[in-house]
Amino acid sequence: MLTTGPAKKVAVYVIEGEMYHGSPVYSAILEYLFYRGISDATVSRGIAGFGADHKLYTSRLVDLADKMPIKIEFIESPEKVEEVLPKLADMVGSGFFEIHHTQIVMPQSVKRAHAVESPAIKNESKAKMMRILIGEQDKWNGRPLHEALVESLRANNIAGVTVYRGILGYGANRRMHKGSALNLSHDAPILLSVVDTEEKLRSYFPVLDQMIKQGLVALSDVEVIKYTHDPTANERRNEVRK
Repeated sequence: MLTTGPAKKVAVYVIEGEMYHGSPVYSAILEYLFYRGISDATVSRGIAGFGADHKLYTSRLVDLADKMPIKIEFIESPEKVEEVLPKLADMVGSGFFEIHHTQIVMPQSVKRAHAVESPAIKNESKAKMMRILIGEQDKWNGRPLHEALVESLRANNIAGVTVYRGILGYGANRRMHKGSALNLSHDAPILLSVVDTEEKLRSYFPVLDQMIKQGLVALSDVEVIKYTHDPTANERRNEVRK
């Protein structure tokens, strides 16, 4: 996070059509800066220009449209800039970058807004993961079984569920299930992944007994790591669920 004080302004110049590991170099640089925690960066595209080859490029010429100059600009602390410069030097290829010393002045209103923010709180706990494997064509009361299971899990206050559609697999009957773009009536494997306390999941077993005619349920130990900015949110949710 930028604060009032000395900083460095960096401008990186590349050509639009240049690539870096299969991606446009400007896009790769922007992504690198983002994941290295640079506060902000801006990409701007020129409408005309020339480079080291001294050829004039303009967006009006269709054949040269991917030769336009691109500038990626960001401001960061001197320490952070020094961290990213070696990688930037490798990424720019035939381009270049310039660095200017500058001074950051943060308005009081911005300082107060930043002060309100607090780092995420990390909570760790033990839980159980339940995996339910069924077929896409399985039904319950005329409805797709996986949709009915999601609704019943929610009705029973289970913390959450994610449904995955497989592209290939087989079950207890050894019959192969696979998805095909040419076959709209396939029976692809469906996996529901559920995480909650062992007590709550086991209390849900009688519901599974009624709904699943053929399938597989696996229960395993997991460690849950949860990040939150509101330490009271979990307490409020737990009170509602009780």
